[in-house]
Amino acid sequence: MVPVTDMVAAAPVRVRRIGLLGVPSSAGSHNPGQEKAPTALRAAGLVEALSAAGLQVRDFGDLPVNRHRPTVAVDGVRDLTRVIEVVGDTADRVEQIRSEGFLPLVVGGDCTITLGVVLGLSRQEGPRGVGLIYFDGDADLNTPATSGSGVLDTMGMTHLLGGGAPALAGIGPSRPLLPPDRVELFGFDPAELDTGQWAHLTSRGLHATPAPAVRENPGVRAAAALARLQRAAGTVLVHFDVDVLDTGAFPLANFPHFAGLTMAEVATCLTLFCADDAFAGLVLTEVNPDHDPDGVLLTTLINTLAAALTPTPGAERPTVVP
Repeated sequence: MVPVTDMVAAAPVRVRRIGLLGVPSSAGSHNPGQEKAPTALRAAGLVEALSAAGLQVRDFGDLPVNRHRPTVAVDGVRDLTRVIEVVGDTADRVEQIRSEGFLPLVVGGDCTITLGVVLGLSRQEGPRGVGLIYFDGDADLNTPATSGSGVLDTMGMTHLLGGGAPALAGIGPSRPLLPPDRVELFGFDPAELDTGQWAHLTSRGLHATPAPAVRENPGVRAAAALARLQRAAGTVLVHFDVDVLDTGAFPLANFPHFAGLTMAEVATCLTLFCADDAFAGLVLTEVNPDHDPDGVLLTTLINTLAAALTPTPGAERPTVVP
């Protein structure tokens, strides 16, 4: 009889297959910069770092560049037509990536691209559908009626939940794209939410873990958010906006947040989110390479992503008390 230890050692290691897609768009943002991120991340060694970590990577290339342009707000939003085009194109490519057996790693780009990733995944996943961990310095619950800027980047969650501009909120086969129980807001600065956004959050019954709570125990908080989401969803998409990081220590985001998390705290949470069997993809948003002329921050970010995306055999999740 072969010893159990030998059987375990001889078991084949399943290699995680990552499909990389760049969405170089700042069409839904306040200003340009994020559209440069896919090119900058590749130049800084993203593909090489993922491969060196033992991941099988296929580069699906980039969508066309859509740089921010000044526009007049119409019905409370700016540049809606271009954002809808980017969302639709992103969904089509993500659907292709998933159908070919890869987990999408989508690098943007502003936060509106996550609508496209959710839409693309929803065409491939089972009846329990996609759940979303929204790991972001903001909750993005602005609405066309309440936003002073009309910037769609600040309304991503509103549109995912079926509100906001009808053409964007209704872009999928069902409205909303995500019901509230399939959303976890995680890591946001509570001071960034105005009264209207807090009212939106509570009235929808959204699960929320703001940055001060994450700091108390990042691993336990991340595990709890993941456990809640798994009760409602079959698969888990992670939206990671780098503005969840403290701008004073890691000034890579397009929009500053000086009450954000440390990179160590973020890495702990990302690793837990991405290691789970239900993990279905990662969206990276708001990287502005102009804020990192020496490339040091991009290298740190790439190494963090590679480590988080590489499953660690035998890793244990922190105990969650119901």
